[in-house]
Amino acid sequence: MAALLTLAAANPFGGLTTFAPFILIVIIFYLFMIRPGQQRQRKWQDMLSKLKSGDKVTTTGGMRGVVLSVKDDVVQLRLAPDNLRMEVVKSAIASVTTTDEESKG
Repeated sequence: MAALLTLAAANPFGGLTTFAPFILIVIIFYLFMIRPGQQRQRKWQDMLSKLKSGDKVTTTGGMRGVVLSVKDDVVQLRLAPDNLRMEVVKSAIASVTTTDEESKG
């Protein structure tokens, strides 16, 4: 019993060194997996909130079109070459391909 007390007194960080690799793995997992995903999600939400009429967009299904109108959660698109009008949910918009130079010029 006295040997255990002496061993515990000699290494006050004994429990911490046991869990240090696990804590390090959790921190690395957060930095390389969770945080970039959160940043990507935030950037995508910002893109959807800035969506306006006239933007060229690509949907998650691969259709490309021009935004005609934006409602609460629905976007109306005009698809070339037949000027087909289509309504899609905002969450189906994968990317906006309109650049600042195109909208200025």
